[in-house]
Amino acid sequence: MATGTTGTTARQFSAQMVHYLRKTITASDDGSAVKVGVIPSGAVILQAMSGAAVVEVFNDTGTDLLDIGVSDATGGVAADDDLFATDLDISTLGFKALDESVGGLRLSADTTITATYAGLNSDATTGQAEVVICYVPDNDG
Repeated sequence: MATGTTGTTARQFSAQMVHYLRKTITASDDGSAVKVGVIPSGAVILQAMSGAAVVEVFNDTGTDLLDIGVSDATGGVAADDDLFATDLDISTLGFKALDESVGGLRLSADTTITATYAGLNSDATTGQAEVVICYVPDNDG
């Protein structure tokens, strides 16, 4: 759902509640930066509720890693593909929280979030993780 603001595609509902982006990452995404979504200007990311939920183990013969960051210089932060998660180990089932501090980061512009899966040996044929980014938009009027 768009914010209703001209020129933005960031997801924002009008009610005061926690918002989220969710995107599936699979073994076929190896080495590609996948767009998770756009967070609106003024939003605050909730670190403890954000990360990756591994729902099917990747069958790479090495360690499976995931980076989560921003694709371009937006939101008051520089482009950095691992700003929020750096080499997050997604080799086992379960939820893996962001491993980089986002506390107090208030985005000053709409910000595109990306996730990049990298199998150590790049030979995975199966595996799936759900990238979840929870945030609170600046909609308190």
